[in-house]
Amino acid sequence: MDGLKIVVIGAGIGGLSAGIALKQAGFDVEIYDRVKELRPVGAGISLWSNGVKVLNRLGLGAEMAKIGGQMNRMEYRTQTGELLNDIDLMPLIHDVGQRPYPVARRDLQHMLMQAFPGDVKLGHKCVGVEEDETGVTAFFENGHQARGDLLIAADGIRSILRTHVLGQEVEPQYGGYINWNGLVPADESLAPRDCWIIYVGEHKRVSMMPVAGDRFYFFFDVPLPKGTPANPDTYKAELKQHFQGWADPVQTLIERLDPYAVARPEIHDVGPIDRFVKGRVALLGDSAHATCPDLGQGGCQAMEDSLVLTNYLMTTNLGVEYALKRYEMERKARANAVVQKARQRAEQIHGKEPDVTQRWYSQLATESPTDVTGAITKVIMAGPLR
Repeated sequence: MDGLKIVVIGAGIGGLSAGIALKQAGFDVEIYDRVKELRPVGAGISLWSNGVKVLNRLGLGAEMAKIGGQMNRMEYRTQTGELLNDIDLMPLIHDVGQRPYPVARRDLQHMLMQAFPGDVKLGHKCVGVEEDETGVTAFFENGHQARGDLLIAADGIRSILRTHVLGQEVEPQYGGYINWNGLVPADESLAPRDCWIIYVGEHKRVSMMPVAGDRFYFFFDVPLPKGTPANPDTYKAELKQHFQGWADPVQTLIERLDPYAVARPEIHDVGPIDRFVKGRVALLGDSAHATCPDLGQGGCQAMEDSLVLTNYLMTTNLGVEYALKRYEMERKARANAVVQKARQRAEQIHGKEPDVTQRWYSQLATESPTDVTGAITKVIMAGPLR
């Protein structure tokens, strides 16, 4: 379908990826975001090979390799530092045909912004949409209106436009834990520079992975009640208490982190929901399937959405609504399965059922490294690019 005008609401990973893919396909694209200044949510993200392949397809492979960390191994360790499992990632890389890249979110967002050949209109909060037989109009709080042949709602986990598509509000569901995350200079006293290291115990988790600029992206997970107060002044003291007696690198990490540069989200997800599309409006990314980060697939799924949506618009002349229904059918099956798998993983790791978590700890000590990489490979290879 030539000459389509597409309005994208949201300039996160999903909205920008969609904008780039659609522009490259020859469509006219406008991107709007409610914020006055784009700031990444969280310090880092692990992009598994399925997400990286989408970026390769968009011509961003060389730029991605520059900002991604070289991650050749994974190590699971007990809270006191004993090795549970040492996993070589090279077999996975060869099986799926692409290296994964942990990356600082700011670097990724900057790369996507630079790659989008157009202006991103900031300070535009979308408050509603109206459809008719020939198009869709977005209405903004500042009085602006934008009209297009279709609208992509990439407005995140608290999406306003999800209510339009579903006909009802869907509240994000608390994943059961709080996550402190940030960046620190890489240092061998913390972890090897090419290794993703994960300490587990007491239903908690500490992780460090390499990103470009000789840094580690780190996070701490602690199961806590929703609404537990947050104050950067006390982050270090809280983490020292939560991780008292844990291995020396964990203590060193707590000492070195800058609490005022740390993000502390309460982890939520959305879905599975039963529709991603209504008429000429399509949900994309977190608005459709916000995912617990325990599989590292949130950003990857948004990127897959972008590619699949663009492909369906490019390869039919049966109309916009037909293309969007095809997109919905494919992405609903794929992304909803990832949402469910990631939530199961979050519950397994964070002690929703303590016996299940204890069995997982035991399994980590006996599991073959190829079983671990095989499970990750299965998730990666279920995507649109193989």
